Amino acid sequence: MKEIEILVEVFENEETVLNALKSYFFSGEKLVIDTYYYDPLRPNLKPNSDNQLTECLRLRTMAEQVFITYKVDRFNENGLWLYSDELETQIESPQIIAQILEKMGLKELITIKNLKRIYKFENYEIVFEKVEDLGLYLEVEFCTDKNVSILEVKKEIQGFIDKLKLKLSPELNIGKPEMMLRKKKS
Repeated sequence: MKEIEILVEVFENEETVLNALKSYFFSGEKLVIDTYYYDPLRPNLKPNSDNQLTECLRLRTMAEQVFITYKVDRFNENGLWLYSDELETQIESPQIIAQILEKMGLKELITIKNLKRIYKFENYEIVFEKVEDLGLYLEVEFCTDKNVSILEVKKEIQGFIDKLKLKLSPELNIGKPEMMLRKKKS
């Protein structure tokens, strides 16, 4: 599945953002804990010198559910992130999966705790995020198995974001794991 999204940092208070999103369908609030793993022997499963991940393995805990995800990020010729191919499935025992990953030689890279407020509008999932130790973010996502113009979809997502009239950063082109790794490095 292609996950096409735009992630921006929010320079407003929570109340202002929640007010801007109130006209969209609120589908819930979830505490999400993501643990990312790396492989010391495989370059594609390690952050590069800029702490950027091109592929990653993640365990996600959301309420009582746990998912394992493998993501491959796709970039344009200038190195800017376009979208991710994502393979994800629910698992029964996070403890056993963590043991399997350890036996395979994978190491824990970073854990991110994130309160997500999730909204829906047409084909978009709008997620207002409060990320522990990072701040406030807005992610607008479009997922598809179809062959679509990535740049056209991103242009439409950016148009939607602009209509919210919030003070936001430009598209970040990096994910929260990279931001957290860079923060820890500095």
